[in-house]
Amino acid sequence: MYDFLSEKGQHRASTHVIFERRGKREDNELELEFCRMCGGANRMGVQLPFEIVFATKQVNSTGLQLADLVARPIGMSVLRAGQENRAFEVLKRKFYCSGGRINAGEGFENWGLKIFPPPKSEKPR
Repeated sequence: MYDFLSEKGQHRASTHVIFERRGKREDNELELEFCRMCGGANRMGVQLPFEIVFATKQVNSTGLQLADLVARPIGMSVLRAGQENRAFEVLKRKFYCSGGRINAGEGFENWGLKIFPPPKSEKPR
């Protein structure tokens, strides 16, 4: 997200990142990790201008609904990489890509799609 904002000249502007509330413990853990990353514990080692905002399910946020719709196809593309996934084929053209918009749908791994923790390769049998 920071790379995208930098490209648009907005990397110094305060940006709210919305998370759906889960439970007190989960929310506290998420907020702590979020603050740690924004404080400089990230791949660039810079402070990030993001502010965490928690929303309840009752808010019925369009953005959170969209996140719910795209999460499964994206997750399945990682968990079952060899399986046909038509929804992901559409979504991957929307990711931030290493070559910019002219390379939409290619070079999005570790750019617009980051997997944490990184998948471990299978051990030889």
